Parts: sequence; structure tokens; C-alpha cells
Amino acid sequence: MSSVFEFVAENRDLSGKRAARAVRRNGNVPAVVYGGGQVPQSIVLVHNEVLKHLDHEAVYSHVLDLKIDGKTEKAILKGIQRHPAKPQVLHMDFMRVDATHVLKVHVPLHFINEDTCVGAKAGGVVTHAMVDVEVSCLPSALPEYIEVDLSGLDIGDSLHLTDIVLPEGVEIVILAQKGDHDHTVAQVVKTKAVKEDEDDEVSSEEDAEDGDE
Repeated sequence: MSSVFEFVAENRDLSGKRAARAVRRNGNVPAVVYGGGQVPQSIVLVHNEVLKHLDHEAVYSHVLDLKIDGKTEKAILKGIQRHPAKPQVLHMDFMRVDATHVLKVHVPLHFINEDTCVGAKAGGVVTHAMVDVEVSCLPSALPEYIEVDLSGLDIGDSLHLTDIVLPEGVEIVILAQKGDHDHTVAQVVKTKAVKEDEDDEVSSEEDAEDGDE
């Protein structure tokens, strides 16, 4: 059995919609692998094995072993087409990886200290504006995920892309572009309960002042 990071495939001689439908009828997944200075290659994978692999988050941001007819090459998963109503993968795109060339991959964000941050302790709620971010780096530096520490956020505070501590050799793609792209990643918002408590405190203070008059 292949490991989580190894996709076993066979070469597929025919391409096109009709050939792809025939592959799916046989319980398999049509796919293509491209890049690396080579011509695109049509391949086919076993559907049930693909589903098992895709259950692991790390597969989407990891350099994979793509074993085609017994020959293994390095690749990343660049695209998945899923059926809108069934748990079925319709098509996959793999891109060959060159160890000396920078690649761009979407990496998941893992939020830490969310329940214990300053704002959460004060009754606020943490909201996420992003769940992943596109990074550029060499294959050897590709992180499985990026941790985002929310411990210092208070109610009303926001954490932006430039606040993320990145692993060495990793850059956020959008920040390298011209313009204001320092988007919000997460923030702590005031809940209705917190607002009502504050209103009660204000009312109590006003009543006390009226009583002193």
C-alpha cells in the first residue's frame, strides 16, 4: 500500500472528455501531470486510494511522490475537480517539482491560542478571514502548515498578513505584489453579550451618580 504522500498511477494513452468518462466508469480518476520542462502526461489513479490520501490535510501542501508505471517523480497537487453532490473526485492536476526552482503553493493556517487570547478571555469571539495563504519557496522549505499566534489579540484587534511569522525561506505571494495587500487574517469581535454587560455597567454608574445628587 502506498504511503499518504505517494500517489500510484498508470499512464493513460487517451485524453479528452470521452476517455475521462470511461476512466471514471471503471472506478478511477483521470489526471494530468505537467511542468518540469516536459510535455503534459495523462494518467489514471484508483479512486478509493485517492480519497484516502485526500483525507490528510498535509497532502495539499506537501511535495508528493507520484509513481507512474513504477517510475517515481516529485510533484505537488495543483488542482482537484470534485462532483458537486457526490463524494467523487472527477479530475486531478499534478505539477512536477524541480528542487532548484521556487514553487507557489497554498498552505493551511493553523490558529493557536485562540481560546486563551486576551479578547477571548474578555468575552470576544475570534473570526477567521483566511484559512490558507499562497506562499512561494523552494520545495525543500515548503511548510506543511503555518502557525498563527492569536494570544495578543484583544477585542477589536485584527491580525494581518504582515503579522504572520513565516518559516525561513518562505514568502507570502500577495505581499510581493504592488498595492495594499496586507489583508486581515483574523480578528476578535465584540459579542452581543459583552455589549449588554458594558451597557449594564454604564447604567449602574449613571444610577449611582443620580443617587449622589
